[in-house]
Amino acid sequence: MVEHGDIRVVHRGGSKINFREPVITNDSRFLLVPSGECVKVFSTSTEECVHDLRGHTDLVTGVLLRPSNHLQVYSCSADGTVRLWDFTDGILIKTFVIGYPIYSMYASADHEGIIFIVTPLQKLFQLVAVQLPQSGEQLVEARELSGVLSDVSSNPAAITFGQGGEYIASAKGLQLEVYFFKKQKSYRFSLKEDNKKGGKNTFTCVACHPKDDCIATGHEDGKIRLWRNFNHKKEYTYSTLHWHHSAVSSLRFTPEGTNLLSGGVESVLVQWRYNQESQRDFLPRLGAAITHITISPDGALFCTSHSDNKITIIQSCVKVSAVIQGLVKGESVQTDLMLDPRSKALVLNGKPGHLQFYSLQRDKLLYNLDIVQQEYIHELGLQQFEVVKAAFSASGKWLATVEERKQKIAELELNLKLWEYDEQTQSFVLNTTISAPHEAQITAMCFCQAPDSQTTMLVSTSKDGHFKAWQLAPVPSWSCNFVGAYRGLLPECCSFSADGSLLAVSFQEVVTVWSPASWELLTTLSQPPGAIRDLCFGRLSCSKYLLGTTANNLLCCWNLLTCSCKAAYTQMQICSLFVFKPSEPRPLFSHKAVCSGKVTRAVFAPRDEMLESCEESSQWLNHSQLYFLTQNMVNTTSTQSTSFHAKVGEGELLQTPAHVLPSTSFLCSMFVQSLLISITDSRGENQHAEEEMESEKEEEDSDEEMETRTLRPEQAPVGSQATEPAAAPLTKAQVRELRRVKKLDHSWFSGLLDS
Repeated sequence: MVEHGDIRVVHRGGSKINFREPVITNDSRFLLVPSGECVKVFSTSTEECVHDLRGHTDLVTGVLLRPSNHLQVYSCSADGTVRLWDFTDGILIKTFVIGYPIYSMYASADHEGIIFIVTPLQKLFQLVAVQLPQSGEQLVEARELSGVLSDVSSNPAAITFGQGGEYIASAKGLQLEVYFFKKQKSYRFSLKEDNKKGGKNTFTCVACHPKDDCIATGHEDGKIRLWRNFNHKKEYTYSTLHWHHSAVSSLRFTPEGTNLLSGGVESVLVQWRYNQESQRDFLPRLGAAITHITISPDGALFCTSHSDNKITIIQSCVKVSAVIQGLVKGESVQTDLMLDPRSKALVLNGKPGHLQFYSLQRDKLLYNLDIVQQEYIHELGLQQFEVVKAAFSASGKWLATVEERKQKIAELELNLKLWEYDEQTQSFVLNTTISAPHEAQITAMCFCQAPDSQTTMLVSTSKDGHFKAWQLAPVPSWSCNFVGAYRGLLPECCSFSADGSLLAVSFQEVVTVWSPASWELLTTLSQPPGAIRDLCFGRLSCSKYLLGTTANNLLCCWNLLTCSCKAAYTQMQICSLFVFKPSEPRPLFSHKAVCSGKVTRAVFAPRDEMLESCEESSQWLNHSQLYFLTQNMVNTTSTQSTSFHAKVGEGELLQTPAHVLPSTSFLCSMFVQSLLISITDSRGENQHAEEEMESEKEEEDSDEEMETRTLRPEQAPVGSQATEPAAAPLTKAQVRELRRVKKLDHSWFSGLLDS
């Protein structure tokens, strides 16, 4: 079994770009966005990623401009370091080792050479000041920490600097704390848990006016409070603003302090006039809940981060000028990961009611396809249509989607839609809508993948106990061609063979094999206990095998020529990758602990250019790569097979389906002929072989021993008849070749004869 020493797992993209607040540069040309373990530098005009600032080894938790140099930026990470970058050229200038995981970071021009970080100390989150040493070294220890505030919130939006860096405000729970640096004294202000009308007073975010002593706080009930006179414990006052119907997630004052911006779940950016709060402006329909608000230093650009992993760039709260969309990952990937055969884009359900087409090469969303074609209403508890299943035909011409809405326990609205790719518009166009295609939830769908098939067919399975075959008519439109069932059991998954001659449908613990030409039930296959979760036919040399996984974490392999379960592989470990040949029980390759998080989905993508690996142990890497999705990002590892999750290989000698192979005797003679070694040899080959053997003493001794045992003409036994010419002695190169052939594994050939 090959271990993973030579195989790398690489982060390819899909990280969150809404995890932390981004930063707009002083000239408003670039947007600096924490994304996974790097900082992405986007152009605010073209939306393209200009640089990736890579160097951190864990999640980047904050980014801010260096107050003394507007061309440099600090980034902090859970890896316990703060890094200084030249973001225009993408160069790492210096790394400061703090030694503690950093959750957020703050700085002020009045505190030169000092940054403020939030880190967990003594089981509490604390705000500490870190002196950054002046050093010519690129790697600098910065262990000098000074406590400022204890028991603060881990939410970066709950801490901010006040006027000119004179004080810092921190909100947590029901308490607002203001620390004055000159006095080295803090004041605390508390609210009751509920107000008189039952609203939740919990603090959610805080912002300080750049010129006045005014602190704005957002609250869970949607209210905004403006605090004044907070430098006196007993004389403080606050006024209340209210428009948001739910929690305020972000607050920001404009650089001149003339306006206050707020955002929340309503997807509306609200602009309040300072000291004229009754006057406010709105920028609605931003698409998803606002999580962060950023303002450029000159006030020319606003930027909002959204819950659907999107960043919107706005020109002075008037119009949207650019949208940077990341990979949208909801609570679950219901459609599974798919690859668009045409664009090679990653496809999965994204924003509500849509499929997203995401470029893995560019780490960028290509476009969203509106499946539901209804306006999404942001209201908690409201049941709306969701895209739950999708499948592509082999050519990418057809796309099938399933959308469902469950209003009550007994009511389920279900639509099956067939989309055709339009060459002119370069997008999918709705062809057929089938309302209530089944009486219960659809569990799986698959197209007939045969490239030379005369008919286009789709099969769907459902919890109503039936599977249905949908066929394309010449019109073109789709209609039901066949309805199948098996002993009242519930079908879970389905798969067509590569040539389209067989259809496998699992009914709980039983696998049924059908002929799509006549819809005759050909056979049923048994397997170890456990419901079948996935099915896939082998391809090329493995086409005689059918593979399936069970709820008991077994990988089963059936030989379709003998209708027997060839093997059941067990001991699958969580977050580990195993690659099998169906003909061998041991994994060809394994990779334990592929990633730190949970792998939710995986898909194979073919390579643009095939690799040319000579090692048998790595030939399966030549044709494709495996992409897998974790909670935070999309990763890739090299692999070859384009079939069932790296379980079916193409590394065998025979590349033809078993049922169309020539006779065994013909194959045997060809195979034996290929192993014959010519006795002709040149002096140059002998000399090259001898030079090569000199560097391998152990093999040389063995070869010499074998050569001395070879009978030569002058050593023939007395009385032997020399009616035939004596065989020439084998050279060292020939002996070595024989030893190599002897070590080859030809068990596949005996298995072929047995079948």
